[in-house]
Amino acid sequence: MKKDEQQSGSGSHSDATENELLAVSPLDGRYRRHVTELAPICSEFGLIHRRVAVEVDWLKFLVVDLRLVENASLDSHQQSTLQAIQTEFTKADAERIRTIERETNHDVKAVEYFVKEALEAMNLEDLKEYVHFACTSEDINNLAYAMMLRDARRDVLLPLMVDVTREILEFASNHLEMPMLSRTHGQTASPTTLGKEFVNVAARLTQWAEFFNNVVIQAKINGAVGNFNAHVAAAPEIDWATASESFIASLGFSPNPYTTQIEPHDWIAEFLNALAGFNQVLLDFDRDVWGYIALGYFKQKQVDGEVGSSTMPHKVNPIDFENSEGNIGVANALSRHLADKLLISRWQRDLTDSTALRNVGAVFGHSVIAIRSTIRGIKKLEVNKELIAKDLDEAWEVLSEAVQTAMRKQGISEPYEIVKEITRGKQLTESLYVEMLDELPLDLELRSELRAMHPSTYIGLAPQLGDKGIHELSVRLQDL
Repeated sequence: MKKDEQQSGSGSHSDATENELLAVSPLDGRYRRHVTELAPICSEFGLIHRRVAVEVDWLKFLVVDLRLVENASLDSHQQSTLQAIQTEFTKADAERIRTIERETNHDVKAVEYFVKEALEAMNLEDLKEYVHFACTSEDINNLAYAMMLRDARRDVLLPLMVDVTREILEFASNHLEMPMLSRTHGQTASPTTLGKEFVNVAARLTQWAEFFNNVVIQAKINGAVGNFNAHVAAAPEIDWATASESFIASLGFSPNPYTTQIEPHDWIAEFLNALAGFNQVLLDFDRDVWGYIALGYFKQKQVDGEVGSSTMPHKVNPIDFENSEGNIGVANALSRHLADKLLISRWQRDLTDSTALRNVGAVFGHSVIAIRSTIRGIKKLEVNKELIAKDLDEAWEVLSEAVQTAMRKQGISEPYEIVKEITRGKQLTESLYVEMLDELPLDLELRSELRAMHPSTYIGLAPQLGDKGIHELSVRLQDL
């Protein structure tokens, strides 16, 4: 089990290219380079590795903590050697387990036999039959998946969630006070600032990232139907319920004492739904930016050698935001299905969850591609200040809200209806706006104040709210 034999292998570039060309899934083909961090976590290798880790940890717990085996112990050297089975696990080890599986036709039993082989090589044959002691396969599997989802969240997904949110906040900070026309229902509406709109998105993403981070990972190790039947029959003197809780807690998970043969996956559904919520907000952002690019509010930095269209040389397409949207669609479709499916298991268990759970890596992979695509897209954005200012200068009708609200304050009857009659469905110029003010029953001071307004100054507290949000969200992101 040498470290240089680990999962990445040492194939040639041509071998890697051929593998990508023949891959059924784009995650293992075209997009492979974008999801390399997930490979040792969510691959078949990753699952087998974590199963081995659970078997080894459980054996050590039985021998060292519970002292289940009479006249047997593990000295520090033996414990370290045993630990090396999981810490120095290699691709060759995983291949050995797959070879055993071809004989057993059972993936978890193959892991058990592999660990027993390792014990023989360590001259610890006396402990062989305590490997997988009183366990059902799901005792191993649910803990292996708990490790997988924990590692994917901690090492890959959450850092990327923070990265894209910080990227949005940085963009917001750079354009915090820049006035921009709002568009509700696609129509001109009360102005905002570009920075405040980006802060709005960052706030939502931060909240979903916090939901995702706070999902408690649960696990069980309680036998064939969740009642410690075999445990009690073999060693009734041990408080197995407490021992199980202690073992699970030692791995960093929350014990679930109320299960059938399987841990019921409720927490996984919550985990996937939180990830899908984050993705969906990001998709909303992707579409908004796409729309602003279409309006001309954003330009995109050109990349040398990049082609926007096979026939139209002028095109610089918003491909990063489109790629993000497409991958979120795939990720969330899988995520929603799994979140629904995993809550259901016939009687004490069926195998439908086993095949479904193997797709969590695909959910994570498409999510990673989406987040990275959005980050790339943001880095290419350039603001078209002239066009944004021009649109504001041609939308004096948005001040009708200020006019009718100020008239209310003055005590004028039916101000909304009066202003609606003049402005509804119309585009006001500055001169028409002034004419409207002159026709309205306003006192001189209020008329003067309203005349001094411009669509670009009618932004309320947007800069202050944006600035406050940037500081608050930056602190919250540091805690993730």
